[in-house]
Amino acid sequence: MMDRLLELQTHELEDQHWWYRGRRRIIDRLMRSFELAPGAQILDAGCGSGRNMVDLARLGAVTGVEIADASVERARGRDVGEVVQCSITELPFADGRFDVAVCLDVIEHVEEELVALREMHRVVRPGGWLLITVPAYQWLWSEHDVINHHQRRYTRATLSAAAAAAGWETVRTTYFNACLLPIAVVYRRLARRSHLEGPSSDLQRMPERLNTMLEWPLHLEARLVGRGRRIPAGLSLAAVFRKSA
Repeated sequence: MMDRLLELQTHELEDQHWWYRGRRRIIDRLMRSFELAPGAQILDAGCGSGRNMVDLARLGAVTGVEIADASVERARGRDVGEVVQCSITELPFADGRFDVAVCLDVIEHVEEELVALREMHRVVRPGGWLLITVPAYQWLWSEHDVINHHQRRYTRATLSAAAAAAGWETVRTTYFNACLLPIAVVYRRLARRSHLEGPSSDLQRMPERLNTMLEWPLHLEARLVGRGRRIPAGLSLAAVFRKSA
């Protein structure tokens, strides 16, 4: 029941919550750096409710894959691209079909991460791209990760190593959401010591003014990322990989 509730909660938060809005800005800057040709074939691997497909559809023809029933239904309702119900470890597409794949906060949920990374490598054309975002630092593991069925958190090194094992070449990596990292470190350490954590996710609805304030640092980070800068630390990690031509 909790899984279903969290899925629906995510659907309700995606449009306005500062973290989702900020992450979309980071993704947009990275996607535009690829300079995709008109009509480029884009795979959203683990598309959830399809909210990111709305933005990706402005850059090419987007196809989403998703395994959860409620998310598939909502994604198809957006009518911005084909949505296929399947696991990212078994993609029903021909080799080399896509110019770019995006996998946004998904592979941390997948037990067989290498299988998923190899499948995305298979369906992306030679010279094509993979954009991934994941939660950062295993030492930040918390109840949020447990509730969301995360298998792991990542560093630049561990994510690049996993991608390399699947055949990907690392082009760039950057952390993001740096502003809240010190606060998160202190809170999670205190929570572990005093058993403050309960069964809840970090992503909660909040007052509009606070929501706007928290989004602004990610605006700045998106500008830095768009200029090719690397943010040295943060709660999340983004990486760009390429398939050898």
